[in-house]
Amino acid sequence: MSSKREFVVRGLRLEADAVLSVELTPADGGGVPHWEPGSHIDIVVGDGTSRQYSLCGEPGEGALRIAVLREPAGRGGSAWVHDQLRPGAVLSVGGPRNHFALRAARSYLFVAGGIGITPLLPMVSAAGSAAADWRLHYFGRRLATMPFRDRLGPHGDRVLLHPAEQGGRPDAAFLLDGLDDRTLIYACGPARLMQALEAGVAAHGCRDRFFTELFTAPEDETPREKGAFTVRLERSGTEFEVPAGRSALSVLTEAGFDLLKDCEEGICGSCETRVLSGEVDHRDHILTPQERAANDCMMLCVSRAAGDRLVLDL
Repeated sequence: MSSKREFVVRGLRLEADAVLSVELTPADGGGVPHWEPGSHIDIVVGDGTSRQYSLCGEPGEGALRIAVLREPAGRGGSAWVHDQLRPGAVLSVGGPRNHFALRAARSYLFVAGGIGITPLLPMVSAAGSAAADWRLHYFGRRLATMPFRDRLGPHGDRVLLHPAEQGGRPDAAFLLDGLDDRTLIYACGPARLMQALEAGVAAHGCRDRFFTELFTAPEDETPREKGAFTVRLERSGTEFEVPAGRSALSVLTEAGFDLLKDCEEGICGSCETRVLSGEVDHRDHILTPQERAANDCMMLCVSRAAGDRLVLDL
């Protein structure tokens, strides 16, 4: 079930302190896959593992563009991109996939923190093309660390920069006060910013209009039990026991099933699988409350059965 395609690095550019953008074109000379704002791709880095990066270019431009923040405390993928990647290199790329799609609306509030600006850049363009009303609040440590300011400049006072060095701090009440009930809120950034916004939208009663993308899974403040359960694979006619403390993804991979997987934290959506019966205990950070209530899919890497058994479309 895994699917990758080779792309060539056509260009590299330093967009801000420790932020490198990468331009990719298909190695086979074919067309770039269709994508929409909010999409991300998976890139196989030097150690053979995959990393997810938001597409920050424009759909239809003939290349895929990402931006990578060097993270000294990361797992090594960003350091490899910054230190080893060169124009002409060939990368294995999966996707695009989109769990952060821009819904149609008359008005938007976009909130970005640092490298979280990347998925919002094409959203801003799409909102403008649709003649929607929108505003972007962009937070960062210093102006020098905030990429793509040049690209945002032409939007004038629709874009507000809040560098911490100049006193810019996330204030959910300031951002949310006065919003009408038609405005959709899209946000991406570090945990502190997301937590402040989560609390703010709950207080303002607009949680159903708040959409986020996470780059790292938040810590679970109230860890839940991971009891054993059974999964039946309907198409293959097999059953497997998933022990307490292990994921369905790890059990099925060990059994020889070639399943899409990347983050294994419930934030990338690679392992999303259709559920035919049984109640799911959703533990991902992707699905909306409405999607969870539908109970027709799950992320195998983190979600479990709420009862004793699940039947999957595998």
